[in-house]
Amino acid sequence: MTLRIGIAGISGRMGRLLAEEAAALAVLAGGISRSGTGPDGVALSPDLATLAGISDVVIDFTHASTVVPHAAALASAGKAWVLGTTGFDAAGTQAIAAAAQKIPVIAAPNYCTGVNIAFAIAERLGAALPAEAYDAEILEMHHRQKVDAPSGTALGLGRAVAAGRGVKLEDVMVSGRHGHTGPRKDGEIGFATLRGGQIVGSHTLSFTAGSEQISFTHHALDRRVFATGAVRAALWLHGKPPGLYTMRDMLGF
Repeated sequence: MTLRIGIAGISGRMGRLLAEEAAALAVLAGGISRSGTGPDGVALSPDLATLAGISDVVIDFTHASTVVPHAAALASAGKAWVLGTTGFDAAGTQAIAAAAQKIPVIAAPNYCTGVNIAFAIAERLGAALPAEAYDAEILEMHHRQKVDAPSGTALGLGRAVAAGRGVKLEDVMVSGRHGHTGPRKDGEIGFATLRGGQIVGSHTLSFTAGSEQISFTHHALDRRVFATGAVRAALWLHGKPPGLYTMRDMLGF
């Protein structure tokens, strides 16, 4: 059977790219759109429940405010969910976990292969480099329209470093330093955010000690890379048992 993919948010920049990639690699079942418009020739559904009814997998790059209702709708429909939305709160996290009890869900802050390899490297370096000696800092830059900060990818890098160090990111995260902050504390994971122009996404992770610095950077040059990865994730997720999966599960490392 050919996989039928539905696109939530099909009228946006990412939604249109997702539609193109889905049509190339599977069957584009249709989409939903707040604006009521979409790519030419694509059927629009009035709501997510209707779209889920004609899809095997729904790819969702919409808005943090939709995570809770979308989780409920897809769990009720029994359809797989590829979630690329970022910036959601604790209620969103709980809703995703609850949906994963009933359906297969892959939730990732970034569907680019290179970034997910970077997450794995960040975790290894976090484990290998003592927190009291190596200061971890993350710098990210995105286009001027991005509404959440730090980016989901930056937070993913931070969570990977924290996991390697055996701590929770929320306990050691410092974002947006300003004013008289005092000296840097051991074990902090710092974040700096830049916004401007039409930068697709740029992330640098640095570990700095008194006598050396280790840094690596990932640049996304075309946002189509995220769409290609998300459609690959949909193909992989279809037929999996209920559960919450990651891109590392898909990539096998």
